[in-house]
Amino acid sequence: MRRVYRLRTYCTIFTLCLGLFASGPLFADETPSAPPLGSSAEAPAQEEAAVEFSNADIAWMMVASALVLMMTAPGLALFYGGLVRKKNILGVMMQCVFLMGLMSVIWALWGYSLAFGSDILGGFVGGFDHVLLKGVIPSWQDGAVVIPANGSIPKALFMVFQMMFFIITPALICGAFAERMKFSSMVVFSILWGTFIYCPIAHWVWSDTGWLCEWNKNALYPAFDFAGGTVVHISSGFSALVCAILLGKRLGYGQEPMPPHNLTYTFIGATMLWVGWFGFNAGSAVSANPAAVNAFVATHLAAAAGVLAWSVAEWISLGKPSILGACSGAVAGLVCITPACGTVTPLSGIILGLIAGFACYFACTTLKSKFKYDDSLDAFGVHGVGGTVGAILTGVFATKAITGNAEGSGLLEGNTPQLINQLVSVGAAIAISVIGTIIILKLIDLTMGLRVSKDGEIQGLDLSQHGEEGYIFL
Repeated sequence: MRRVYRLRTYCTIFTLCLGLFASGPLFADETPSAPPLGSSAEAPAQEEAAVEFSNADIAWMMVASALVLMMTAPGLALFYGGLVRKKNILGVMMQCVFLMGLMSVIWALWGYSLAFGSDILGGFVGGFDHVLLKGVIPSWQDGAVVIPANGSIPKALFMVFQMMFFIITPALICGAFAERMKFSSMVVFSILWGTFIYCPIAHWVWSDTGWLCEWNKNALYPAFDFAGGTVVHISSGFSALVCAILLGKRLGYGQEPMPPHNLTYTFIGATMLWVGWFGFNAGSAVSANPAAVNAFVATHLAAAAGVLAWSVAEWISLGKPSILGACSGAVAGLVCITPACGTVTPLSGIILGLIAGFACYFACTTLKSKFKYDDSLDAFGVHGVGGTVGAILTGVFATKAITGNAEGSGLLEGNTPQLINQLVSVGAAIAISVIGTIIILKLIDLTMGLRVSKDGEIQGLDLSQHGEEGYIFL
């Protein structure tokens, strides 16, 4: 009888706990009204009522954050690591993992505030509202725990999701100066670039007071950028082009072959990027909702179409497709759909992926060959070109059927002003990225230098910068 009684007691306690977890609300001091469609934006706060958190949304956003972090390492680390020569693989991997640490701390200290704080400098950047995570992490007020909210999730979770974007964006730029930039210079560059280029663009596009923000009724040119076409890919891609040009070519570039040393790593990294991108794009809905589903499906189909387009382009021009081409095509499609995944149908995603595959292939072959710049790992050809194509085509294919908004359409539905807004956002992102990167690189070059020594470059960055070898048994 005692055993039966204990069993009943345990079952009762378990049932009560389960019910509390599943339906019991957590309360915060602010109730944001979420921006339309779900998006990467911070929802505006309303302090007069409490908000009920959604456990489903919280769970999804934690998973999405982890997926985006996985894109930097091991995803990008393996993708880039396989593309360089074997004497530089640890140098590339160290850049990725170090940026995971560096950019995380910067984002927590001041980056998040500059991106999502209230306007200063005429709206050029966010203010200091959230420096040191003020108003972001839980606090104790009036004898109770206060959990700041962003829509249906804690603001701290929104902050960490955005942190993952802040990490991977400068890591993408590393592909342009791979095998020749000093590690110390890369560190300083990333700090300055993240602070003075990434944060302002993020504020323009994703802050609810940004002049490019789609849900800001007072925005000058409200542009669609669901998951970072301008904020992440155009900014990193065009900054990468500037880096490649100002640092100059690698020793022997154009005179001796520099093939990827391990395409197996590149393949593994590319497939991890593909999977991680579901968190990147679908997670930008900031909720487990239909907008996330559309972004998820459109993302996958765009990547699939990118594989086909790049492979066909290689088949036609070279006579055979390659695994490197298929991987590059997938990434091109993923980049292109990033700004559009919350506003276009999955079938339009296929069109965007096909266009991106062909456009980025042209940029990485014909364009680079014609202008003779050494973009080591084609960061500009894939991210700069793919992001630009995606941002512009978003203004063409956006549809009310996905946005659920009579004004949320593109050129094909008669909304010409939206295409103009997209072009303005592209131009603004390119301008600040190019000008800002030039200034930052010039300052670093004058003070500490940009490139490793000739001997260090010949020896390889693994040994000259880190004193290690990636393949000590080969």
